[in-house]
Amino acid sequence: MNNKNFKTDEKIKTDKAQAKIRKMHKDGDFKKAVEFCQSVLKNDPTNPALHISLGDLYLTRHLDIYTAQQFIDETITEYQRALEMDLNSALIHYKIGVALYYKGNLDKAIAHFNLSIEYDENYSEAYYMSAKILAKKERYSEAFTNVKKAIELNRFKSSRARFLYGVLLKIIYKNNFSKQLLSFAQIILSIIILPFDKEGLVEFSRKMLYLKFFPIIFKGTYLEKTRDIYKAIDLYNEIIEKVPGFLPLYVLLGDLYRKLGRHEEAINEYKMALWIDPNNVTAYKSLCAAYEEQGDYDNAIDAYKKIIEIQPNDATLHSNLANILYMKGDFKNAISGYQNAITINPNSQWTSVIAQTLGYVLQENDKNLDAAISAYQNAFALNPNDIDIYVNLGSVFYDKSDYQNALTVYRSALEIQPDNARIHCNLAYLLWGKGDLTESIKEYEKATELDPNYDIAYNNLGVIYLDDLCQINKALGLFEDAISHNPNYALAYYNMGRAIALKGDKIEAARLYQIALDLNSITNELDNQEIQQKIDDLFN
Repeated sequence: MNNKNFKTDEKIKTDKAQAKIRKMHKDGDFKKAVEFCQSVLKNDPTNPALHISLGDLYLTRHLDIYTAQQFIDETITEYQRALEMDLNSALIHYKIGVALYYKGNLDKAIAHFNLSIEYDENYSEAYYMSAKILAKKERYSEAFTNVKKAIELNRFKSSRARFLYGVLLKIIYKNNFSKQLLSFAQIILSIIILPFDKEGLVEFSRKMLYLKFFPIIFKGTYLEKTRDIYKAIDLYNEIIEKVPGFLPLYVLLGDLYRKLGRHEEAINEYKMALWIDPNNVTAYKSLCAAYEEQGDYDNAIDAYKKIIEIQPNDATLHSNLANILYMKGDFKNAISGYQNAITINPNSQWTSVIAQTLGYVLQENDKNLDAAISAYQNAFALNPNDIDIYVNLGSVFYDKSDYQNALTVYRSALEIQPDNARIHCNLAYLLWGKGDLTESIKEYEKATELDPNYDIAYNNLGVIYLDDLCQINKALGLFEDAISHNPNYALAYYNMGRAIALKGDKIEAARLYQIALDLNSITNELDNQEIQQKIDDLFN
């Protein structure tokens, strides 16, 4: 009996302490509330309720946009201390999950929400938060199941869950008119029942604070558009000093620094945004862009990997990461990235382009011609009217010495676009390789007729007249045409040098070879040693 009274007395003391903490915090004295809570915990360190109260204080302060400090680690520490005293508490697991969500540890957060549901299968808030993370990770069907459960368990206090439900309906059933109407109805209902959702009201009030800064953002945008960027920067910095937790300003400020080429400052601003919200995809994408523009591919790769952890089903992210890996020469992982993007397939036209990119990498860098053909054929199936696919597929068949299939592909392409100079040029190259000089010349002439500026066609036709038909003057005229349309065409200068050398003018030939050598240091069309050997051979 005495033990029962003791427990009751302890609960009364805890309730009084919590009431006093809430009042201090409501009066705006965060520091005093924390100090009081800590003092009570010194006398009662194993009281989970007080650790939860202290964690709640830290979390509220952490989410306050007017504070420059971060308290998420302190929040998690206090909730974990509470959990040590009550391992099976659905409430504590839920609160740890929420804190981990704001820290950016989404997978760990979901694990705690699942434990919360395990200990209390009717915990609607845990279902909602789990659904929110799953939706962020684009696992829409799982999110849909959880958010429906959250609404079922708490019908009249489910404003946030209904809003998410409406958004998911819109995403999952985008081509279903009746579901779109239901989506709209759920969003309207979420607004109607908002007053009954305590957590929803808190979140709504926090978002409403953002509205007061819209005029400032509008003014900053106006200053940017009128090319008063420095004034816009001063404006954003001034507001950030007053509201250091307002994330959008950091991203906007970073964008302005990027426009000015001040990438280090831009990166610092994006990192500040991510310090406030580690899940902010917009800040991550801007950070990636800044790293890429700076040429810092290693950090860009790390940033892309972090975004992909948040949104693993965003094909564009996989493709962008693959592009950077390709530029770094990491062809194996680049190929994997393109394959991931193709698997997700957001739309046929976009995915067709990525499949062509994959084919090019497999053809040129991996030297896997069969895989390249498969990738191009996949691109063709997705977008059969893209003429570039025919060109690329014909090229890889040519590399494989499968001339008949290459010829078939080019002929098919010409049926679609008979006036495409590039296809005529590629077909001419194929016919040249097969030894059919007459038809090859006709195709090159057709290419230059359709595109009088086609430098490659002029050069290749010149080589035929030089090497195969021994018509030096005709070849020289074609090389001159190639150079007139592309003054930086190293290969044309090289071939012109060969023709002049055959005419016996060593000085002029050497001059042309030297021009080719100088240009090649930029264009990398030829082997420098081969050009130098030609120069040396003139005078030996």
